[in-house]
Amino acid sequence: MFTGIVTAIGTISEVKGGGDIRAVIACPFDPATIAIGASIACSGTCLTVVERGGSAGDAWFAVDISGETVSRTVPGRWTEGTALNLEPALKLGDELGGHIVTGHVDGVGEVVGICPAGDSRKIGISAPAELAPYLAPKGSITVDGVSLTVNEVADQADGTCHFNLNIIPHTGDVTTLGAMEAGSKVNLEIDVLARYLKRMQSLRG
Repeated sequence: MFTGIVTAIGTISEVKGGGDIRAVIACPFDPATIAIGASIACSGTCLTVVERGGSAGDAWFAVDISGETVSRTVPGRWTEGTALNLEPALKLGDELGGHIVTGHVDGVGEVVGICPAGDSRKIGISAPAELAPYLAPKGSITVDGVSLTVNEVADQADGTCHFNLNIIPHTGDVTTLGAMEAGSKVNLEIDVLARYLKRMQSLRG
């Protein structure tokens, strides 16, 4: 379980394998605080630590990524040199600063526009049709592992929807979202509460 509050940016330093792959991720964590078997959200994808090493501030950890995970996340995401938003799993007693995030990617979105909004940036993202029913103004969504608030939603004729977000300067500086541009692909996870409400509604007929 996560909150969508990114604590560091890591970089994939090595990738091995084909369908199922093992990725080594360099990060500024202390390896003494990374447990084998621990869960770390990597740009919104919950992955399990299978190795770790390095030193405090210059650490690395390795994760195994299944072909299923590769197929459901941003194409080309798991390649050397890619920057990732990192968040260790929530501990009991930690502050719930964002919203409840599971680290299970529901779909891939695409940035359709960016424009300045004061000191912030207003970003428009196209979400696939299957996620459209779960998006609502002032609702929560996770974009590449970052907990954000949806500002506006516009349903499209083809069933997809466009939604807008505001990225404040701090969020842009401490996550990979500051480097997004039109055409960038992003991992999306809908609000878990919206998921259950949709299921309950469907069972009511």
